[in-house]
This record gives sequence, structure tokens and C-alpha cells, in this order.
Amino acid sequence: MDNGNPVPSIAELGHVGVRCFDTEAQVRFYTTLLGLTVTDHDPQLGTWFLSARPGSEHHELLLTGGRDAARDARLIQQISFRCPRLADVQAFHRRLVGAAVPIDMTVSHGNAVGCYFFDPEGNRCEVYWQTGLPARQPFVQPVDLTADPDTLLAAVTDGARRYGDDGYTTDDYIARSKTPPRPPAAGAAAT
Repeated sequence: MDNGNPVPSIAELGHVGVRCFDTEAQVRFYTTLLGLTVTDHDPQLGTWFLSARPGSEHHELLLTGGRDAARDARLIQQISFRCPRLADVQAFHRRLVGAAVPIDMTVSHGNAVGCYFFDPEGNRCEVYWQTGLPARQPFVQPVDLTADPDTLLAAVTDGARRYGDDGYTTDDYIARSKTPPRPPAAGAAAT
């Protein structure tokens, strides 16, 4: 209770809005490579509404014009999309690499496996799958998403078992956290 009133609660994050330089290029990226669906569009405002679950969530991502920060400005730490299966994360990784999308890192968080990448305007994104394993965060252990799924899952499970109580980071990740990578220049190739 808060002053005699029930404390309000949040059910979940509903959507994120992102200002863009080239909204149509961003819409193509998120629909073509990530498979989001355009649920609405206002041409007068230049606003696009996208959803991974259009039957239950009108939009989870809003893209609109008006970005006035430099391309290399660090505005968004990450935009993450949850996948139902590890195989989906691996398939997105193949798709992103095949489209020459810059990959930031592929990691186990113990409780999730993620592929981090940059959209055309340098916003860092992630596709991830929840493992169901407990792991204290931060937990950032590099993984090879090209590995056989059983081998990958065994490595993720072993890492969570070994380091889940205390978390896990590498010296490289700690350095990257203190000085995050700059978004790649427009048109940069995948790494």
C-alpha cells in the first residue's frame, strides 16, 4: 500500500519507439531480416508500427523520423527480441551473417543465449532464447552459434552450472562495458 492506495504494477514492457534517419530502410531491416510485421503506418507522420505478435500486441517497436543525434551517438544500449527456441537464435545468426549485418557478440548469459548485432543506423540489437537456467548477472560467456545445437546447449548448461552463482565476464567484456563499441559506419560488413 502507498498512502492507503494499492501499489500499481507493470505487467511487461509494451513497446519501444526509435527515431530514425531513414525510417523506410529501418522498416525493411526489421521486417525482412527479423520478420516483424507492420501493423500500422501513418505516412503523414512517417511513423511505422511493428510487431512480432500482431494478434496479441499491436506493436512492440515504433519507428519514426526525426533522429537528430549523430550516427555514432550512443543512445540505445540495446533492443532485444526473445525467440522461442535456441534454433531460432542460430537461424537469425546465419541470416544476419548472410546479409552482412555487423555482429557485436554471441554469448551465453547463463539464463539466455544471445546474438548481438547492429541495425542499419547503428542501434545495437539482440535476439535471444531463455534457457530456464539460473545465472547471476552479469553473465557474458562467448559462444559459437554455428556449433551443433546439442554441443552448444551442453556448453551453455556447463557454464551456467559452473558460474551461475557468481556470474561470469571476460576481461574483453569488462573493457567493452567501460568503453562500448561504436556503432559501425553505414554499410559496414559483418564481423
